[in-house]
Amino acid sequence: MPLSFVLDPPLTDALRADIVALWTDVTNAGGAVGFVAPVTEDQVRPLAETTLAAVAQGIDRLLIGVDDGRLVALLFIADNRFPLKAHWRVLKRVMVLPGSQGRGYGAALMREAAAVASELQLAALQVTVRDGHGLDGFYRRLGYREVGRIPGALRVGPGDDRDELVMWLELRQPQDAAFTAGSAAASATSPA
Repeated sequence: MPLSFVLDPPLTDALRADIVALWTDVTNAGGAVGFVAPVTEDQVRPLAETTLAAVAQGIDRLLIGVDDGRLVALLFIADNRFPLKAHWRVLKRVMVLPGSQGRGYGAALMREAAAVASELQLAALQVTVRDGHGLDGFYRRLGYREVGRIPGALRVGPGDDRDELVMWLELRQPQDAAFTAGSAAASATSPA
């Protein structure tokens, strides 16, 4: 069955448990989603509940990917909580079920997030990446570009500080295309 997406699904107890389990599994498989392995569900649950509370309040958005009824991917579309940044969002906790990599779930999830952002008429998306995992190449292939690097911002262990990369994707809006087309037409008919 193909991957399907749900934006802001009902936050049932079952979904909350699935999210905590996925978050734990991704971390323990080496994923850079806010923790360093090994972790237990009890360690992940408080951050998951805080994150889901912002979704329940309508501040942030949750995008999940489901395959054959099973949660296999998710990310959070986080509001910046600052009026001057209301035109873009941050993608957080991008996760794909370990063992499902290579099926295109991650790329499909990111494309769906960009489509959602476009529907919300956002101008851009940002994702931060823990250096040392090679994930910047994944995001580059999806059109993101590195716009910043904070050296040693993430301490994943004693003597193991990692750079945090800031990746940015500008979203073309339908009104941008109309404006550009209109400008080109006006230029072509303007007297020289």
